[in-house]
Amino acid sequence: MGKFVNNVDEFYKFCEENEVEYVDFRFTDIRGAWHHISYRMDAVDAGILNGLPFDGSSIENWQPIEKSDMLLKPDIETAFLDPFTADSTIIVICDVYDIYKNDLYERCPRSIAKKTLKYMEESGVGDDAFFGPENEFFIFDDVRIWSGVNQTGYRVDSEEGEWNYGTGYEMGNMGHRPGTKGGYFPVMPTDTMVDLRAEMMQVMDDIGLTVMLGHHEVAQAQGEIGIKYAGLIEAADNVQKYKYVVKMVAHLNGKTATFMPKPLYGDNGNGMHVHQSIWKEGKNQFYKEGEYANLSEMALQYLGGIFRHSGAVASFTNPSTNSYKRLVPGYEAPSILTYSSQNRSAACRIPYGAGEMATRIETRFPDSTACPYLCFSVLMLAGLDGIKNKDVPVGPMDIDLFELTLDEIKERNIPQMPRTLREALEGLREDFEFLRPVMSDEFINAYRRYMFTSQVHQDEARPTGFEFKTTYSC
Repeated sequence: MGKFVNNVDEFYKFCEENEVEYVDFRFTDIRGAWHHISYRMDAVDAGILNGLPFDGSSIENWQPIEKSDMLLKPDIETAFLDPFTADSTIIVICDVYDIYKNDLYERCPRSIAKKTLKYMEESGVGDDAFFGPENEFFIFDDVRIWSGVNQTGYRVDSEEGEWNYGTGYEMGNMGHRPGTKGGYFPVMPTDTMVDLRAEMMQVMDDIGLTVMLGHHEVAQAQGEIGIKYAGLIEAADNVQKYKYVVKMVAHLNGKTATFMPKPLYGDNGNGMHVHQSIWKEGKNQFYKEGEYANLSEMALQYLGGIFRHSGAVASFTNPSTNSYKRLVPGYEAPSILTYSSQNRSAACRIPYGAGEMATRIETRFPDSTACPYLCFSVLMLAGLDGIKNKDVPVGPMDIDLFELTLDEIKERNIPQMPRTLREALEGLREDFEFLRPVMSDEFINAYRRYMFTSQVHQDEARPTGFEFKTTYSC
């Protein structure tokens, strides 16, 4: 469906036709969370659309209190009607502007993504880039979380959970459940989320996303909806819209949705596979007929750059301690840094499709805790550095990599993803030169410090239930 408005005049006309009462301006922080401020429609004039003030010091890890004044710069072409508000509301996605440096804010993820795209164009490698994320999610009936000085824990529940085979329900226990790793493509009644996904797909279509498919995923209570690829900025915008719809539709149906990478022990986790290709003058630069999977030398070098910078890359593509509980052997975890045509056990799969239009790479290790703007930007910056340095990735490897032992992986000299967020952030500490054409040293340092203090240190300091189970009686 695409855009609803192309300019300010169309924006006002669209608002009038839809009797809009509120304009909701949204922006993204470095963790990928959406924030918003709502204006009455009659207060939105040309001045506001050129930039509206807000307090940057109240956003975690942004401006200091003495330099807190910032501006939101609305991108009018992103406007769409909010499908969930009681009063007619139009949402507009914004960039953040730094009034002190008179430039796009260096910690604004969407601004970083715009600078990344400009850097690619200036490099001469291409004039367009397409990204196709695949965001997986879980839908639970109930979630309970607690954490304190003397206790910590969680409990999630779903009628699909195999732990409920013996549960007594008021209407009876029907017994149809996918089971651990048994959720790929079952029909009703085993798949309980058909109508819920259909509602999500319809709402996504209503707000301008091009929806192609929906299905149950491998894990119990897990689903996925496929939307069409787009340019780097639009694809990241779409992830924000996609997550908003999934969470809200679940919420309004008395359910709770999460994109957390590994909420269930012993079952598959949530990923955000990212399809990528670079184009120039209408030609796919990743395509060369007759080569392995029709991949060009440029495509392999791009992938080689991602693999070479895997530690630093992972600190943005997998930026939570929970991310690395997904990237363990045995759960379709794409942690081995090689590539293969169609083989889903490699960190990069080359999807089926022999023609120029379809040839691309699919990095399978990212997850949805990543801020999409930063994730896509860092993948591209690492890839562009790979092209510059003519990196060559290990592969192709068409064997089932999940069958290899750790010793066999080491014997074959196959690199792997970092095992923890700490390891990834240490990689970023040592390897960030490839980011500097777009990201400032101030941002990189602030990001690393923030992830250590908000994630790593907090996680490492807390005892877990497993630790009590294995060490309490020692």
